[in-house]
Amino acid sequence: MELLQAMRTTPSTREFTDDPLPDDVLYRILDDARFAPNGGNRQAWRVIVVRDSASKQRIAELYDLGMREYAAHGRAGLVPFVAAEAHTRTEPAVDLEEARSVPLPMDASYFATVPVLLVVLLDLASVSAVDSGLDRLSLATGGSVYPFAHNILMAARNAGYGGHLTTVLARQEPALRELLRYELPYALATMIPLGKPVKEITKLRRESVESFTTVEHFDGPAFAL
Repeated sequence: MELLQAMRTTPSTREFTDDPLPDDVLYRILDDARFAPNGGNRQAWRVIVVRDSASKQRIAELYDLGMREYAAHGRAGLVPFVAAEAHTRTEPAVDLEEARSVPLPMDASYFATVPVLLVVLLDLASVSAVDSGLDRLSLATGGSVYPFAHNILMAARNAGYGGHLTTVLARQEPALRELLRYELPYALATMIPLGKPVKEITKLRRESVESFTTVEHFDGPAFAL
């Protein structure tokens, strides 16, 4: 697939057919994705390929719990776990215990049946957080892993497969660590379910360049042709 076409047509896929994702195809996807840019070329990512049915079922259950917490914020009219407050947050904005008892309006069971789950970890002892101490949430470290994760989606798209990034599983990371047998300094960056999409998306909706780009200053004129 031509690069620009892949960039413009790689969606978040959440509905999958029963088609398998063979190991040789998955290997090629990861083999292409590994050329992503990353801090110091340390390549501090680690990928756990999860195909075991029981493990996928357990991960689906953990994801469901995290999504229930996420959804409770929406019911309260809040941005879930809003990043602007993450640096100073000491108490949750909603009752998380109560939230976990409320069933989800969405069905997350596909995590248990998708051909493969890729759990993408980052070795925190091998990457830099150069925006530490700025009295806000540190973001820079993600630059050493998320280009790699997105390359996985792009390579999967090229191979006729699809998936999406999700970080909701971080809400249950202690249980995930126990299940997959990893410890700090490795931390969950994202999880990617991969499979054959039920429907191929050929057009995505995004905001225009002018809506998010300004010239010289934050309040400068919109960059436009």
